[in-house]
Amino acid sequence: MRKLYGIGEALIDFIPNVKNSELKDVEQFSRQVGGAPANVVSVARKMGASTEMVTQFIKRTDEANTALAFVSLKEDGQRDFSFYRKPSADMLYKAEYLNEITINPNDVLHFCSVDLVESNMKEAHKAMVNKFKSANATIVFDPNVRLPLWQNAEACKEAIHEFLPKANVIKISDEELEFITGEADEDKAIQSLFEGSVEAVIYTQGAAGASIVLKDGTKIHHKGFKVKAIDTTGAGDAFIGAAISRMLLSDELNITKLLKEEGQDILRFSNMVAAQVTTKYGAIESIPTIEDVTTELNK
Repeated sequence: MRKLYGIGEALIDFIPNVKNSELKDVEQFSRQVGGAPANVVSVARKMGASTEMVTQFIKRTDEANTALAFVSLKEDGQRDFSFYRKPSADMLYKAEYLNEITINPNDVLHFCSVDLVESNMKEAHKAMVNKFKSANATIVFDPNVRLPLWQNAEACKEAIHEFLPKANVIKISDEELEFITGEADEDKAIQSLFEGSVEAVIYTQGAAGASIVLKDGTKIHHKGFKVKAIDTTGAGDAFIGAAISRMLLSDELNITKLLKEEGQDILRFSNMVAAQVTTKYGAIESIPTIEDVTTELNK
């Protein structure tokens, strides 16, 4: 069976018990398992795909603790973050731990930029990407920009641009597009991402839905679903996790052909999963069941 491999951070999100409050003023938090790669893998698994968060290859260390992310919520469920990871355990992960992994050409890799800071873990990402390239397997990169984790914005941008051309599919949000590309015009910015191996860009726009843009100029859009959002933590991860699950469960193996033929259904499904996640607190605990998603889509 085709499999999704996720590599990167797994951490603990501390979600506040109140909205529209500065982080320093929050008195109580609830603990939620998080970390974008872990969220994505969890969603894809719950949506029926075979997944691996490189868990059997994880090593324990006494040299650092699991990363923590403290979150403050605005009235509309949007977030601000404060991270504790100097370093965190994930940053110590070594490339050699991946030696036993064998990649199938039909497998999919997903990763983000949080663990692309200069560390052992960045080298592990390079090794994993090389494994997938050698197998002609599919690589999905979601920059998932978190500037507080970087020494400066330029270092973050430089690391992202190092890995962008290595991906086959890029998932990027409207909040990140101009920062990453340096281009204010939306269409030009998206087109500038088609470098190296990039075949498709999945562009998410929050409440305005999402689009798939292919290298040949094809554009597919779905307007999304209106819900009362209380916490958008993990919504983007839920979206791409759901999208990858549809890719893995499809009989079509060519990524461009798949997105061209099934893109509208993939966007509709993924937007529903992401919308449902925003109606509850936390990223992983808020993931709906496939039955719940199907029921909502059939209404």
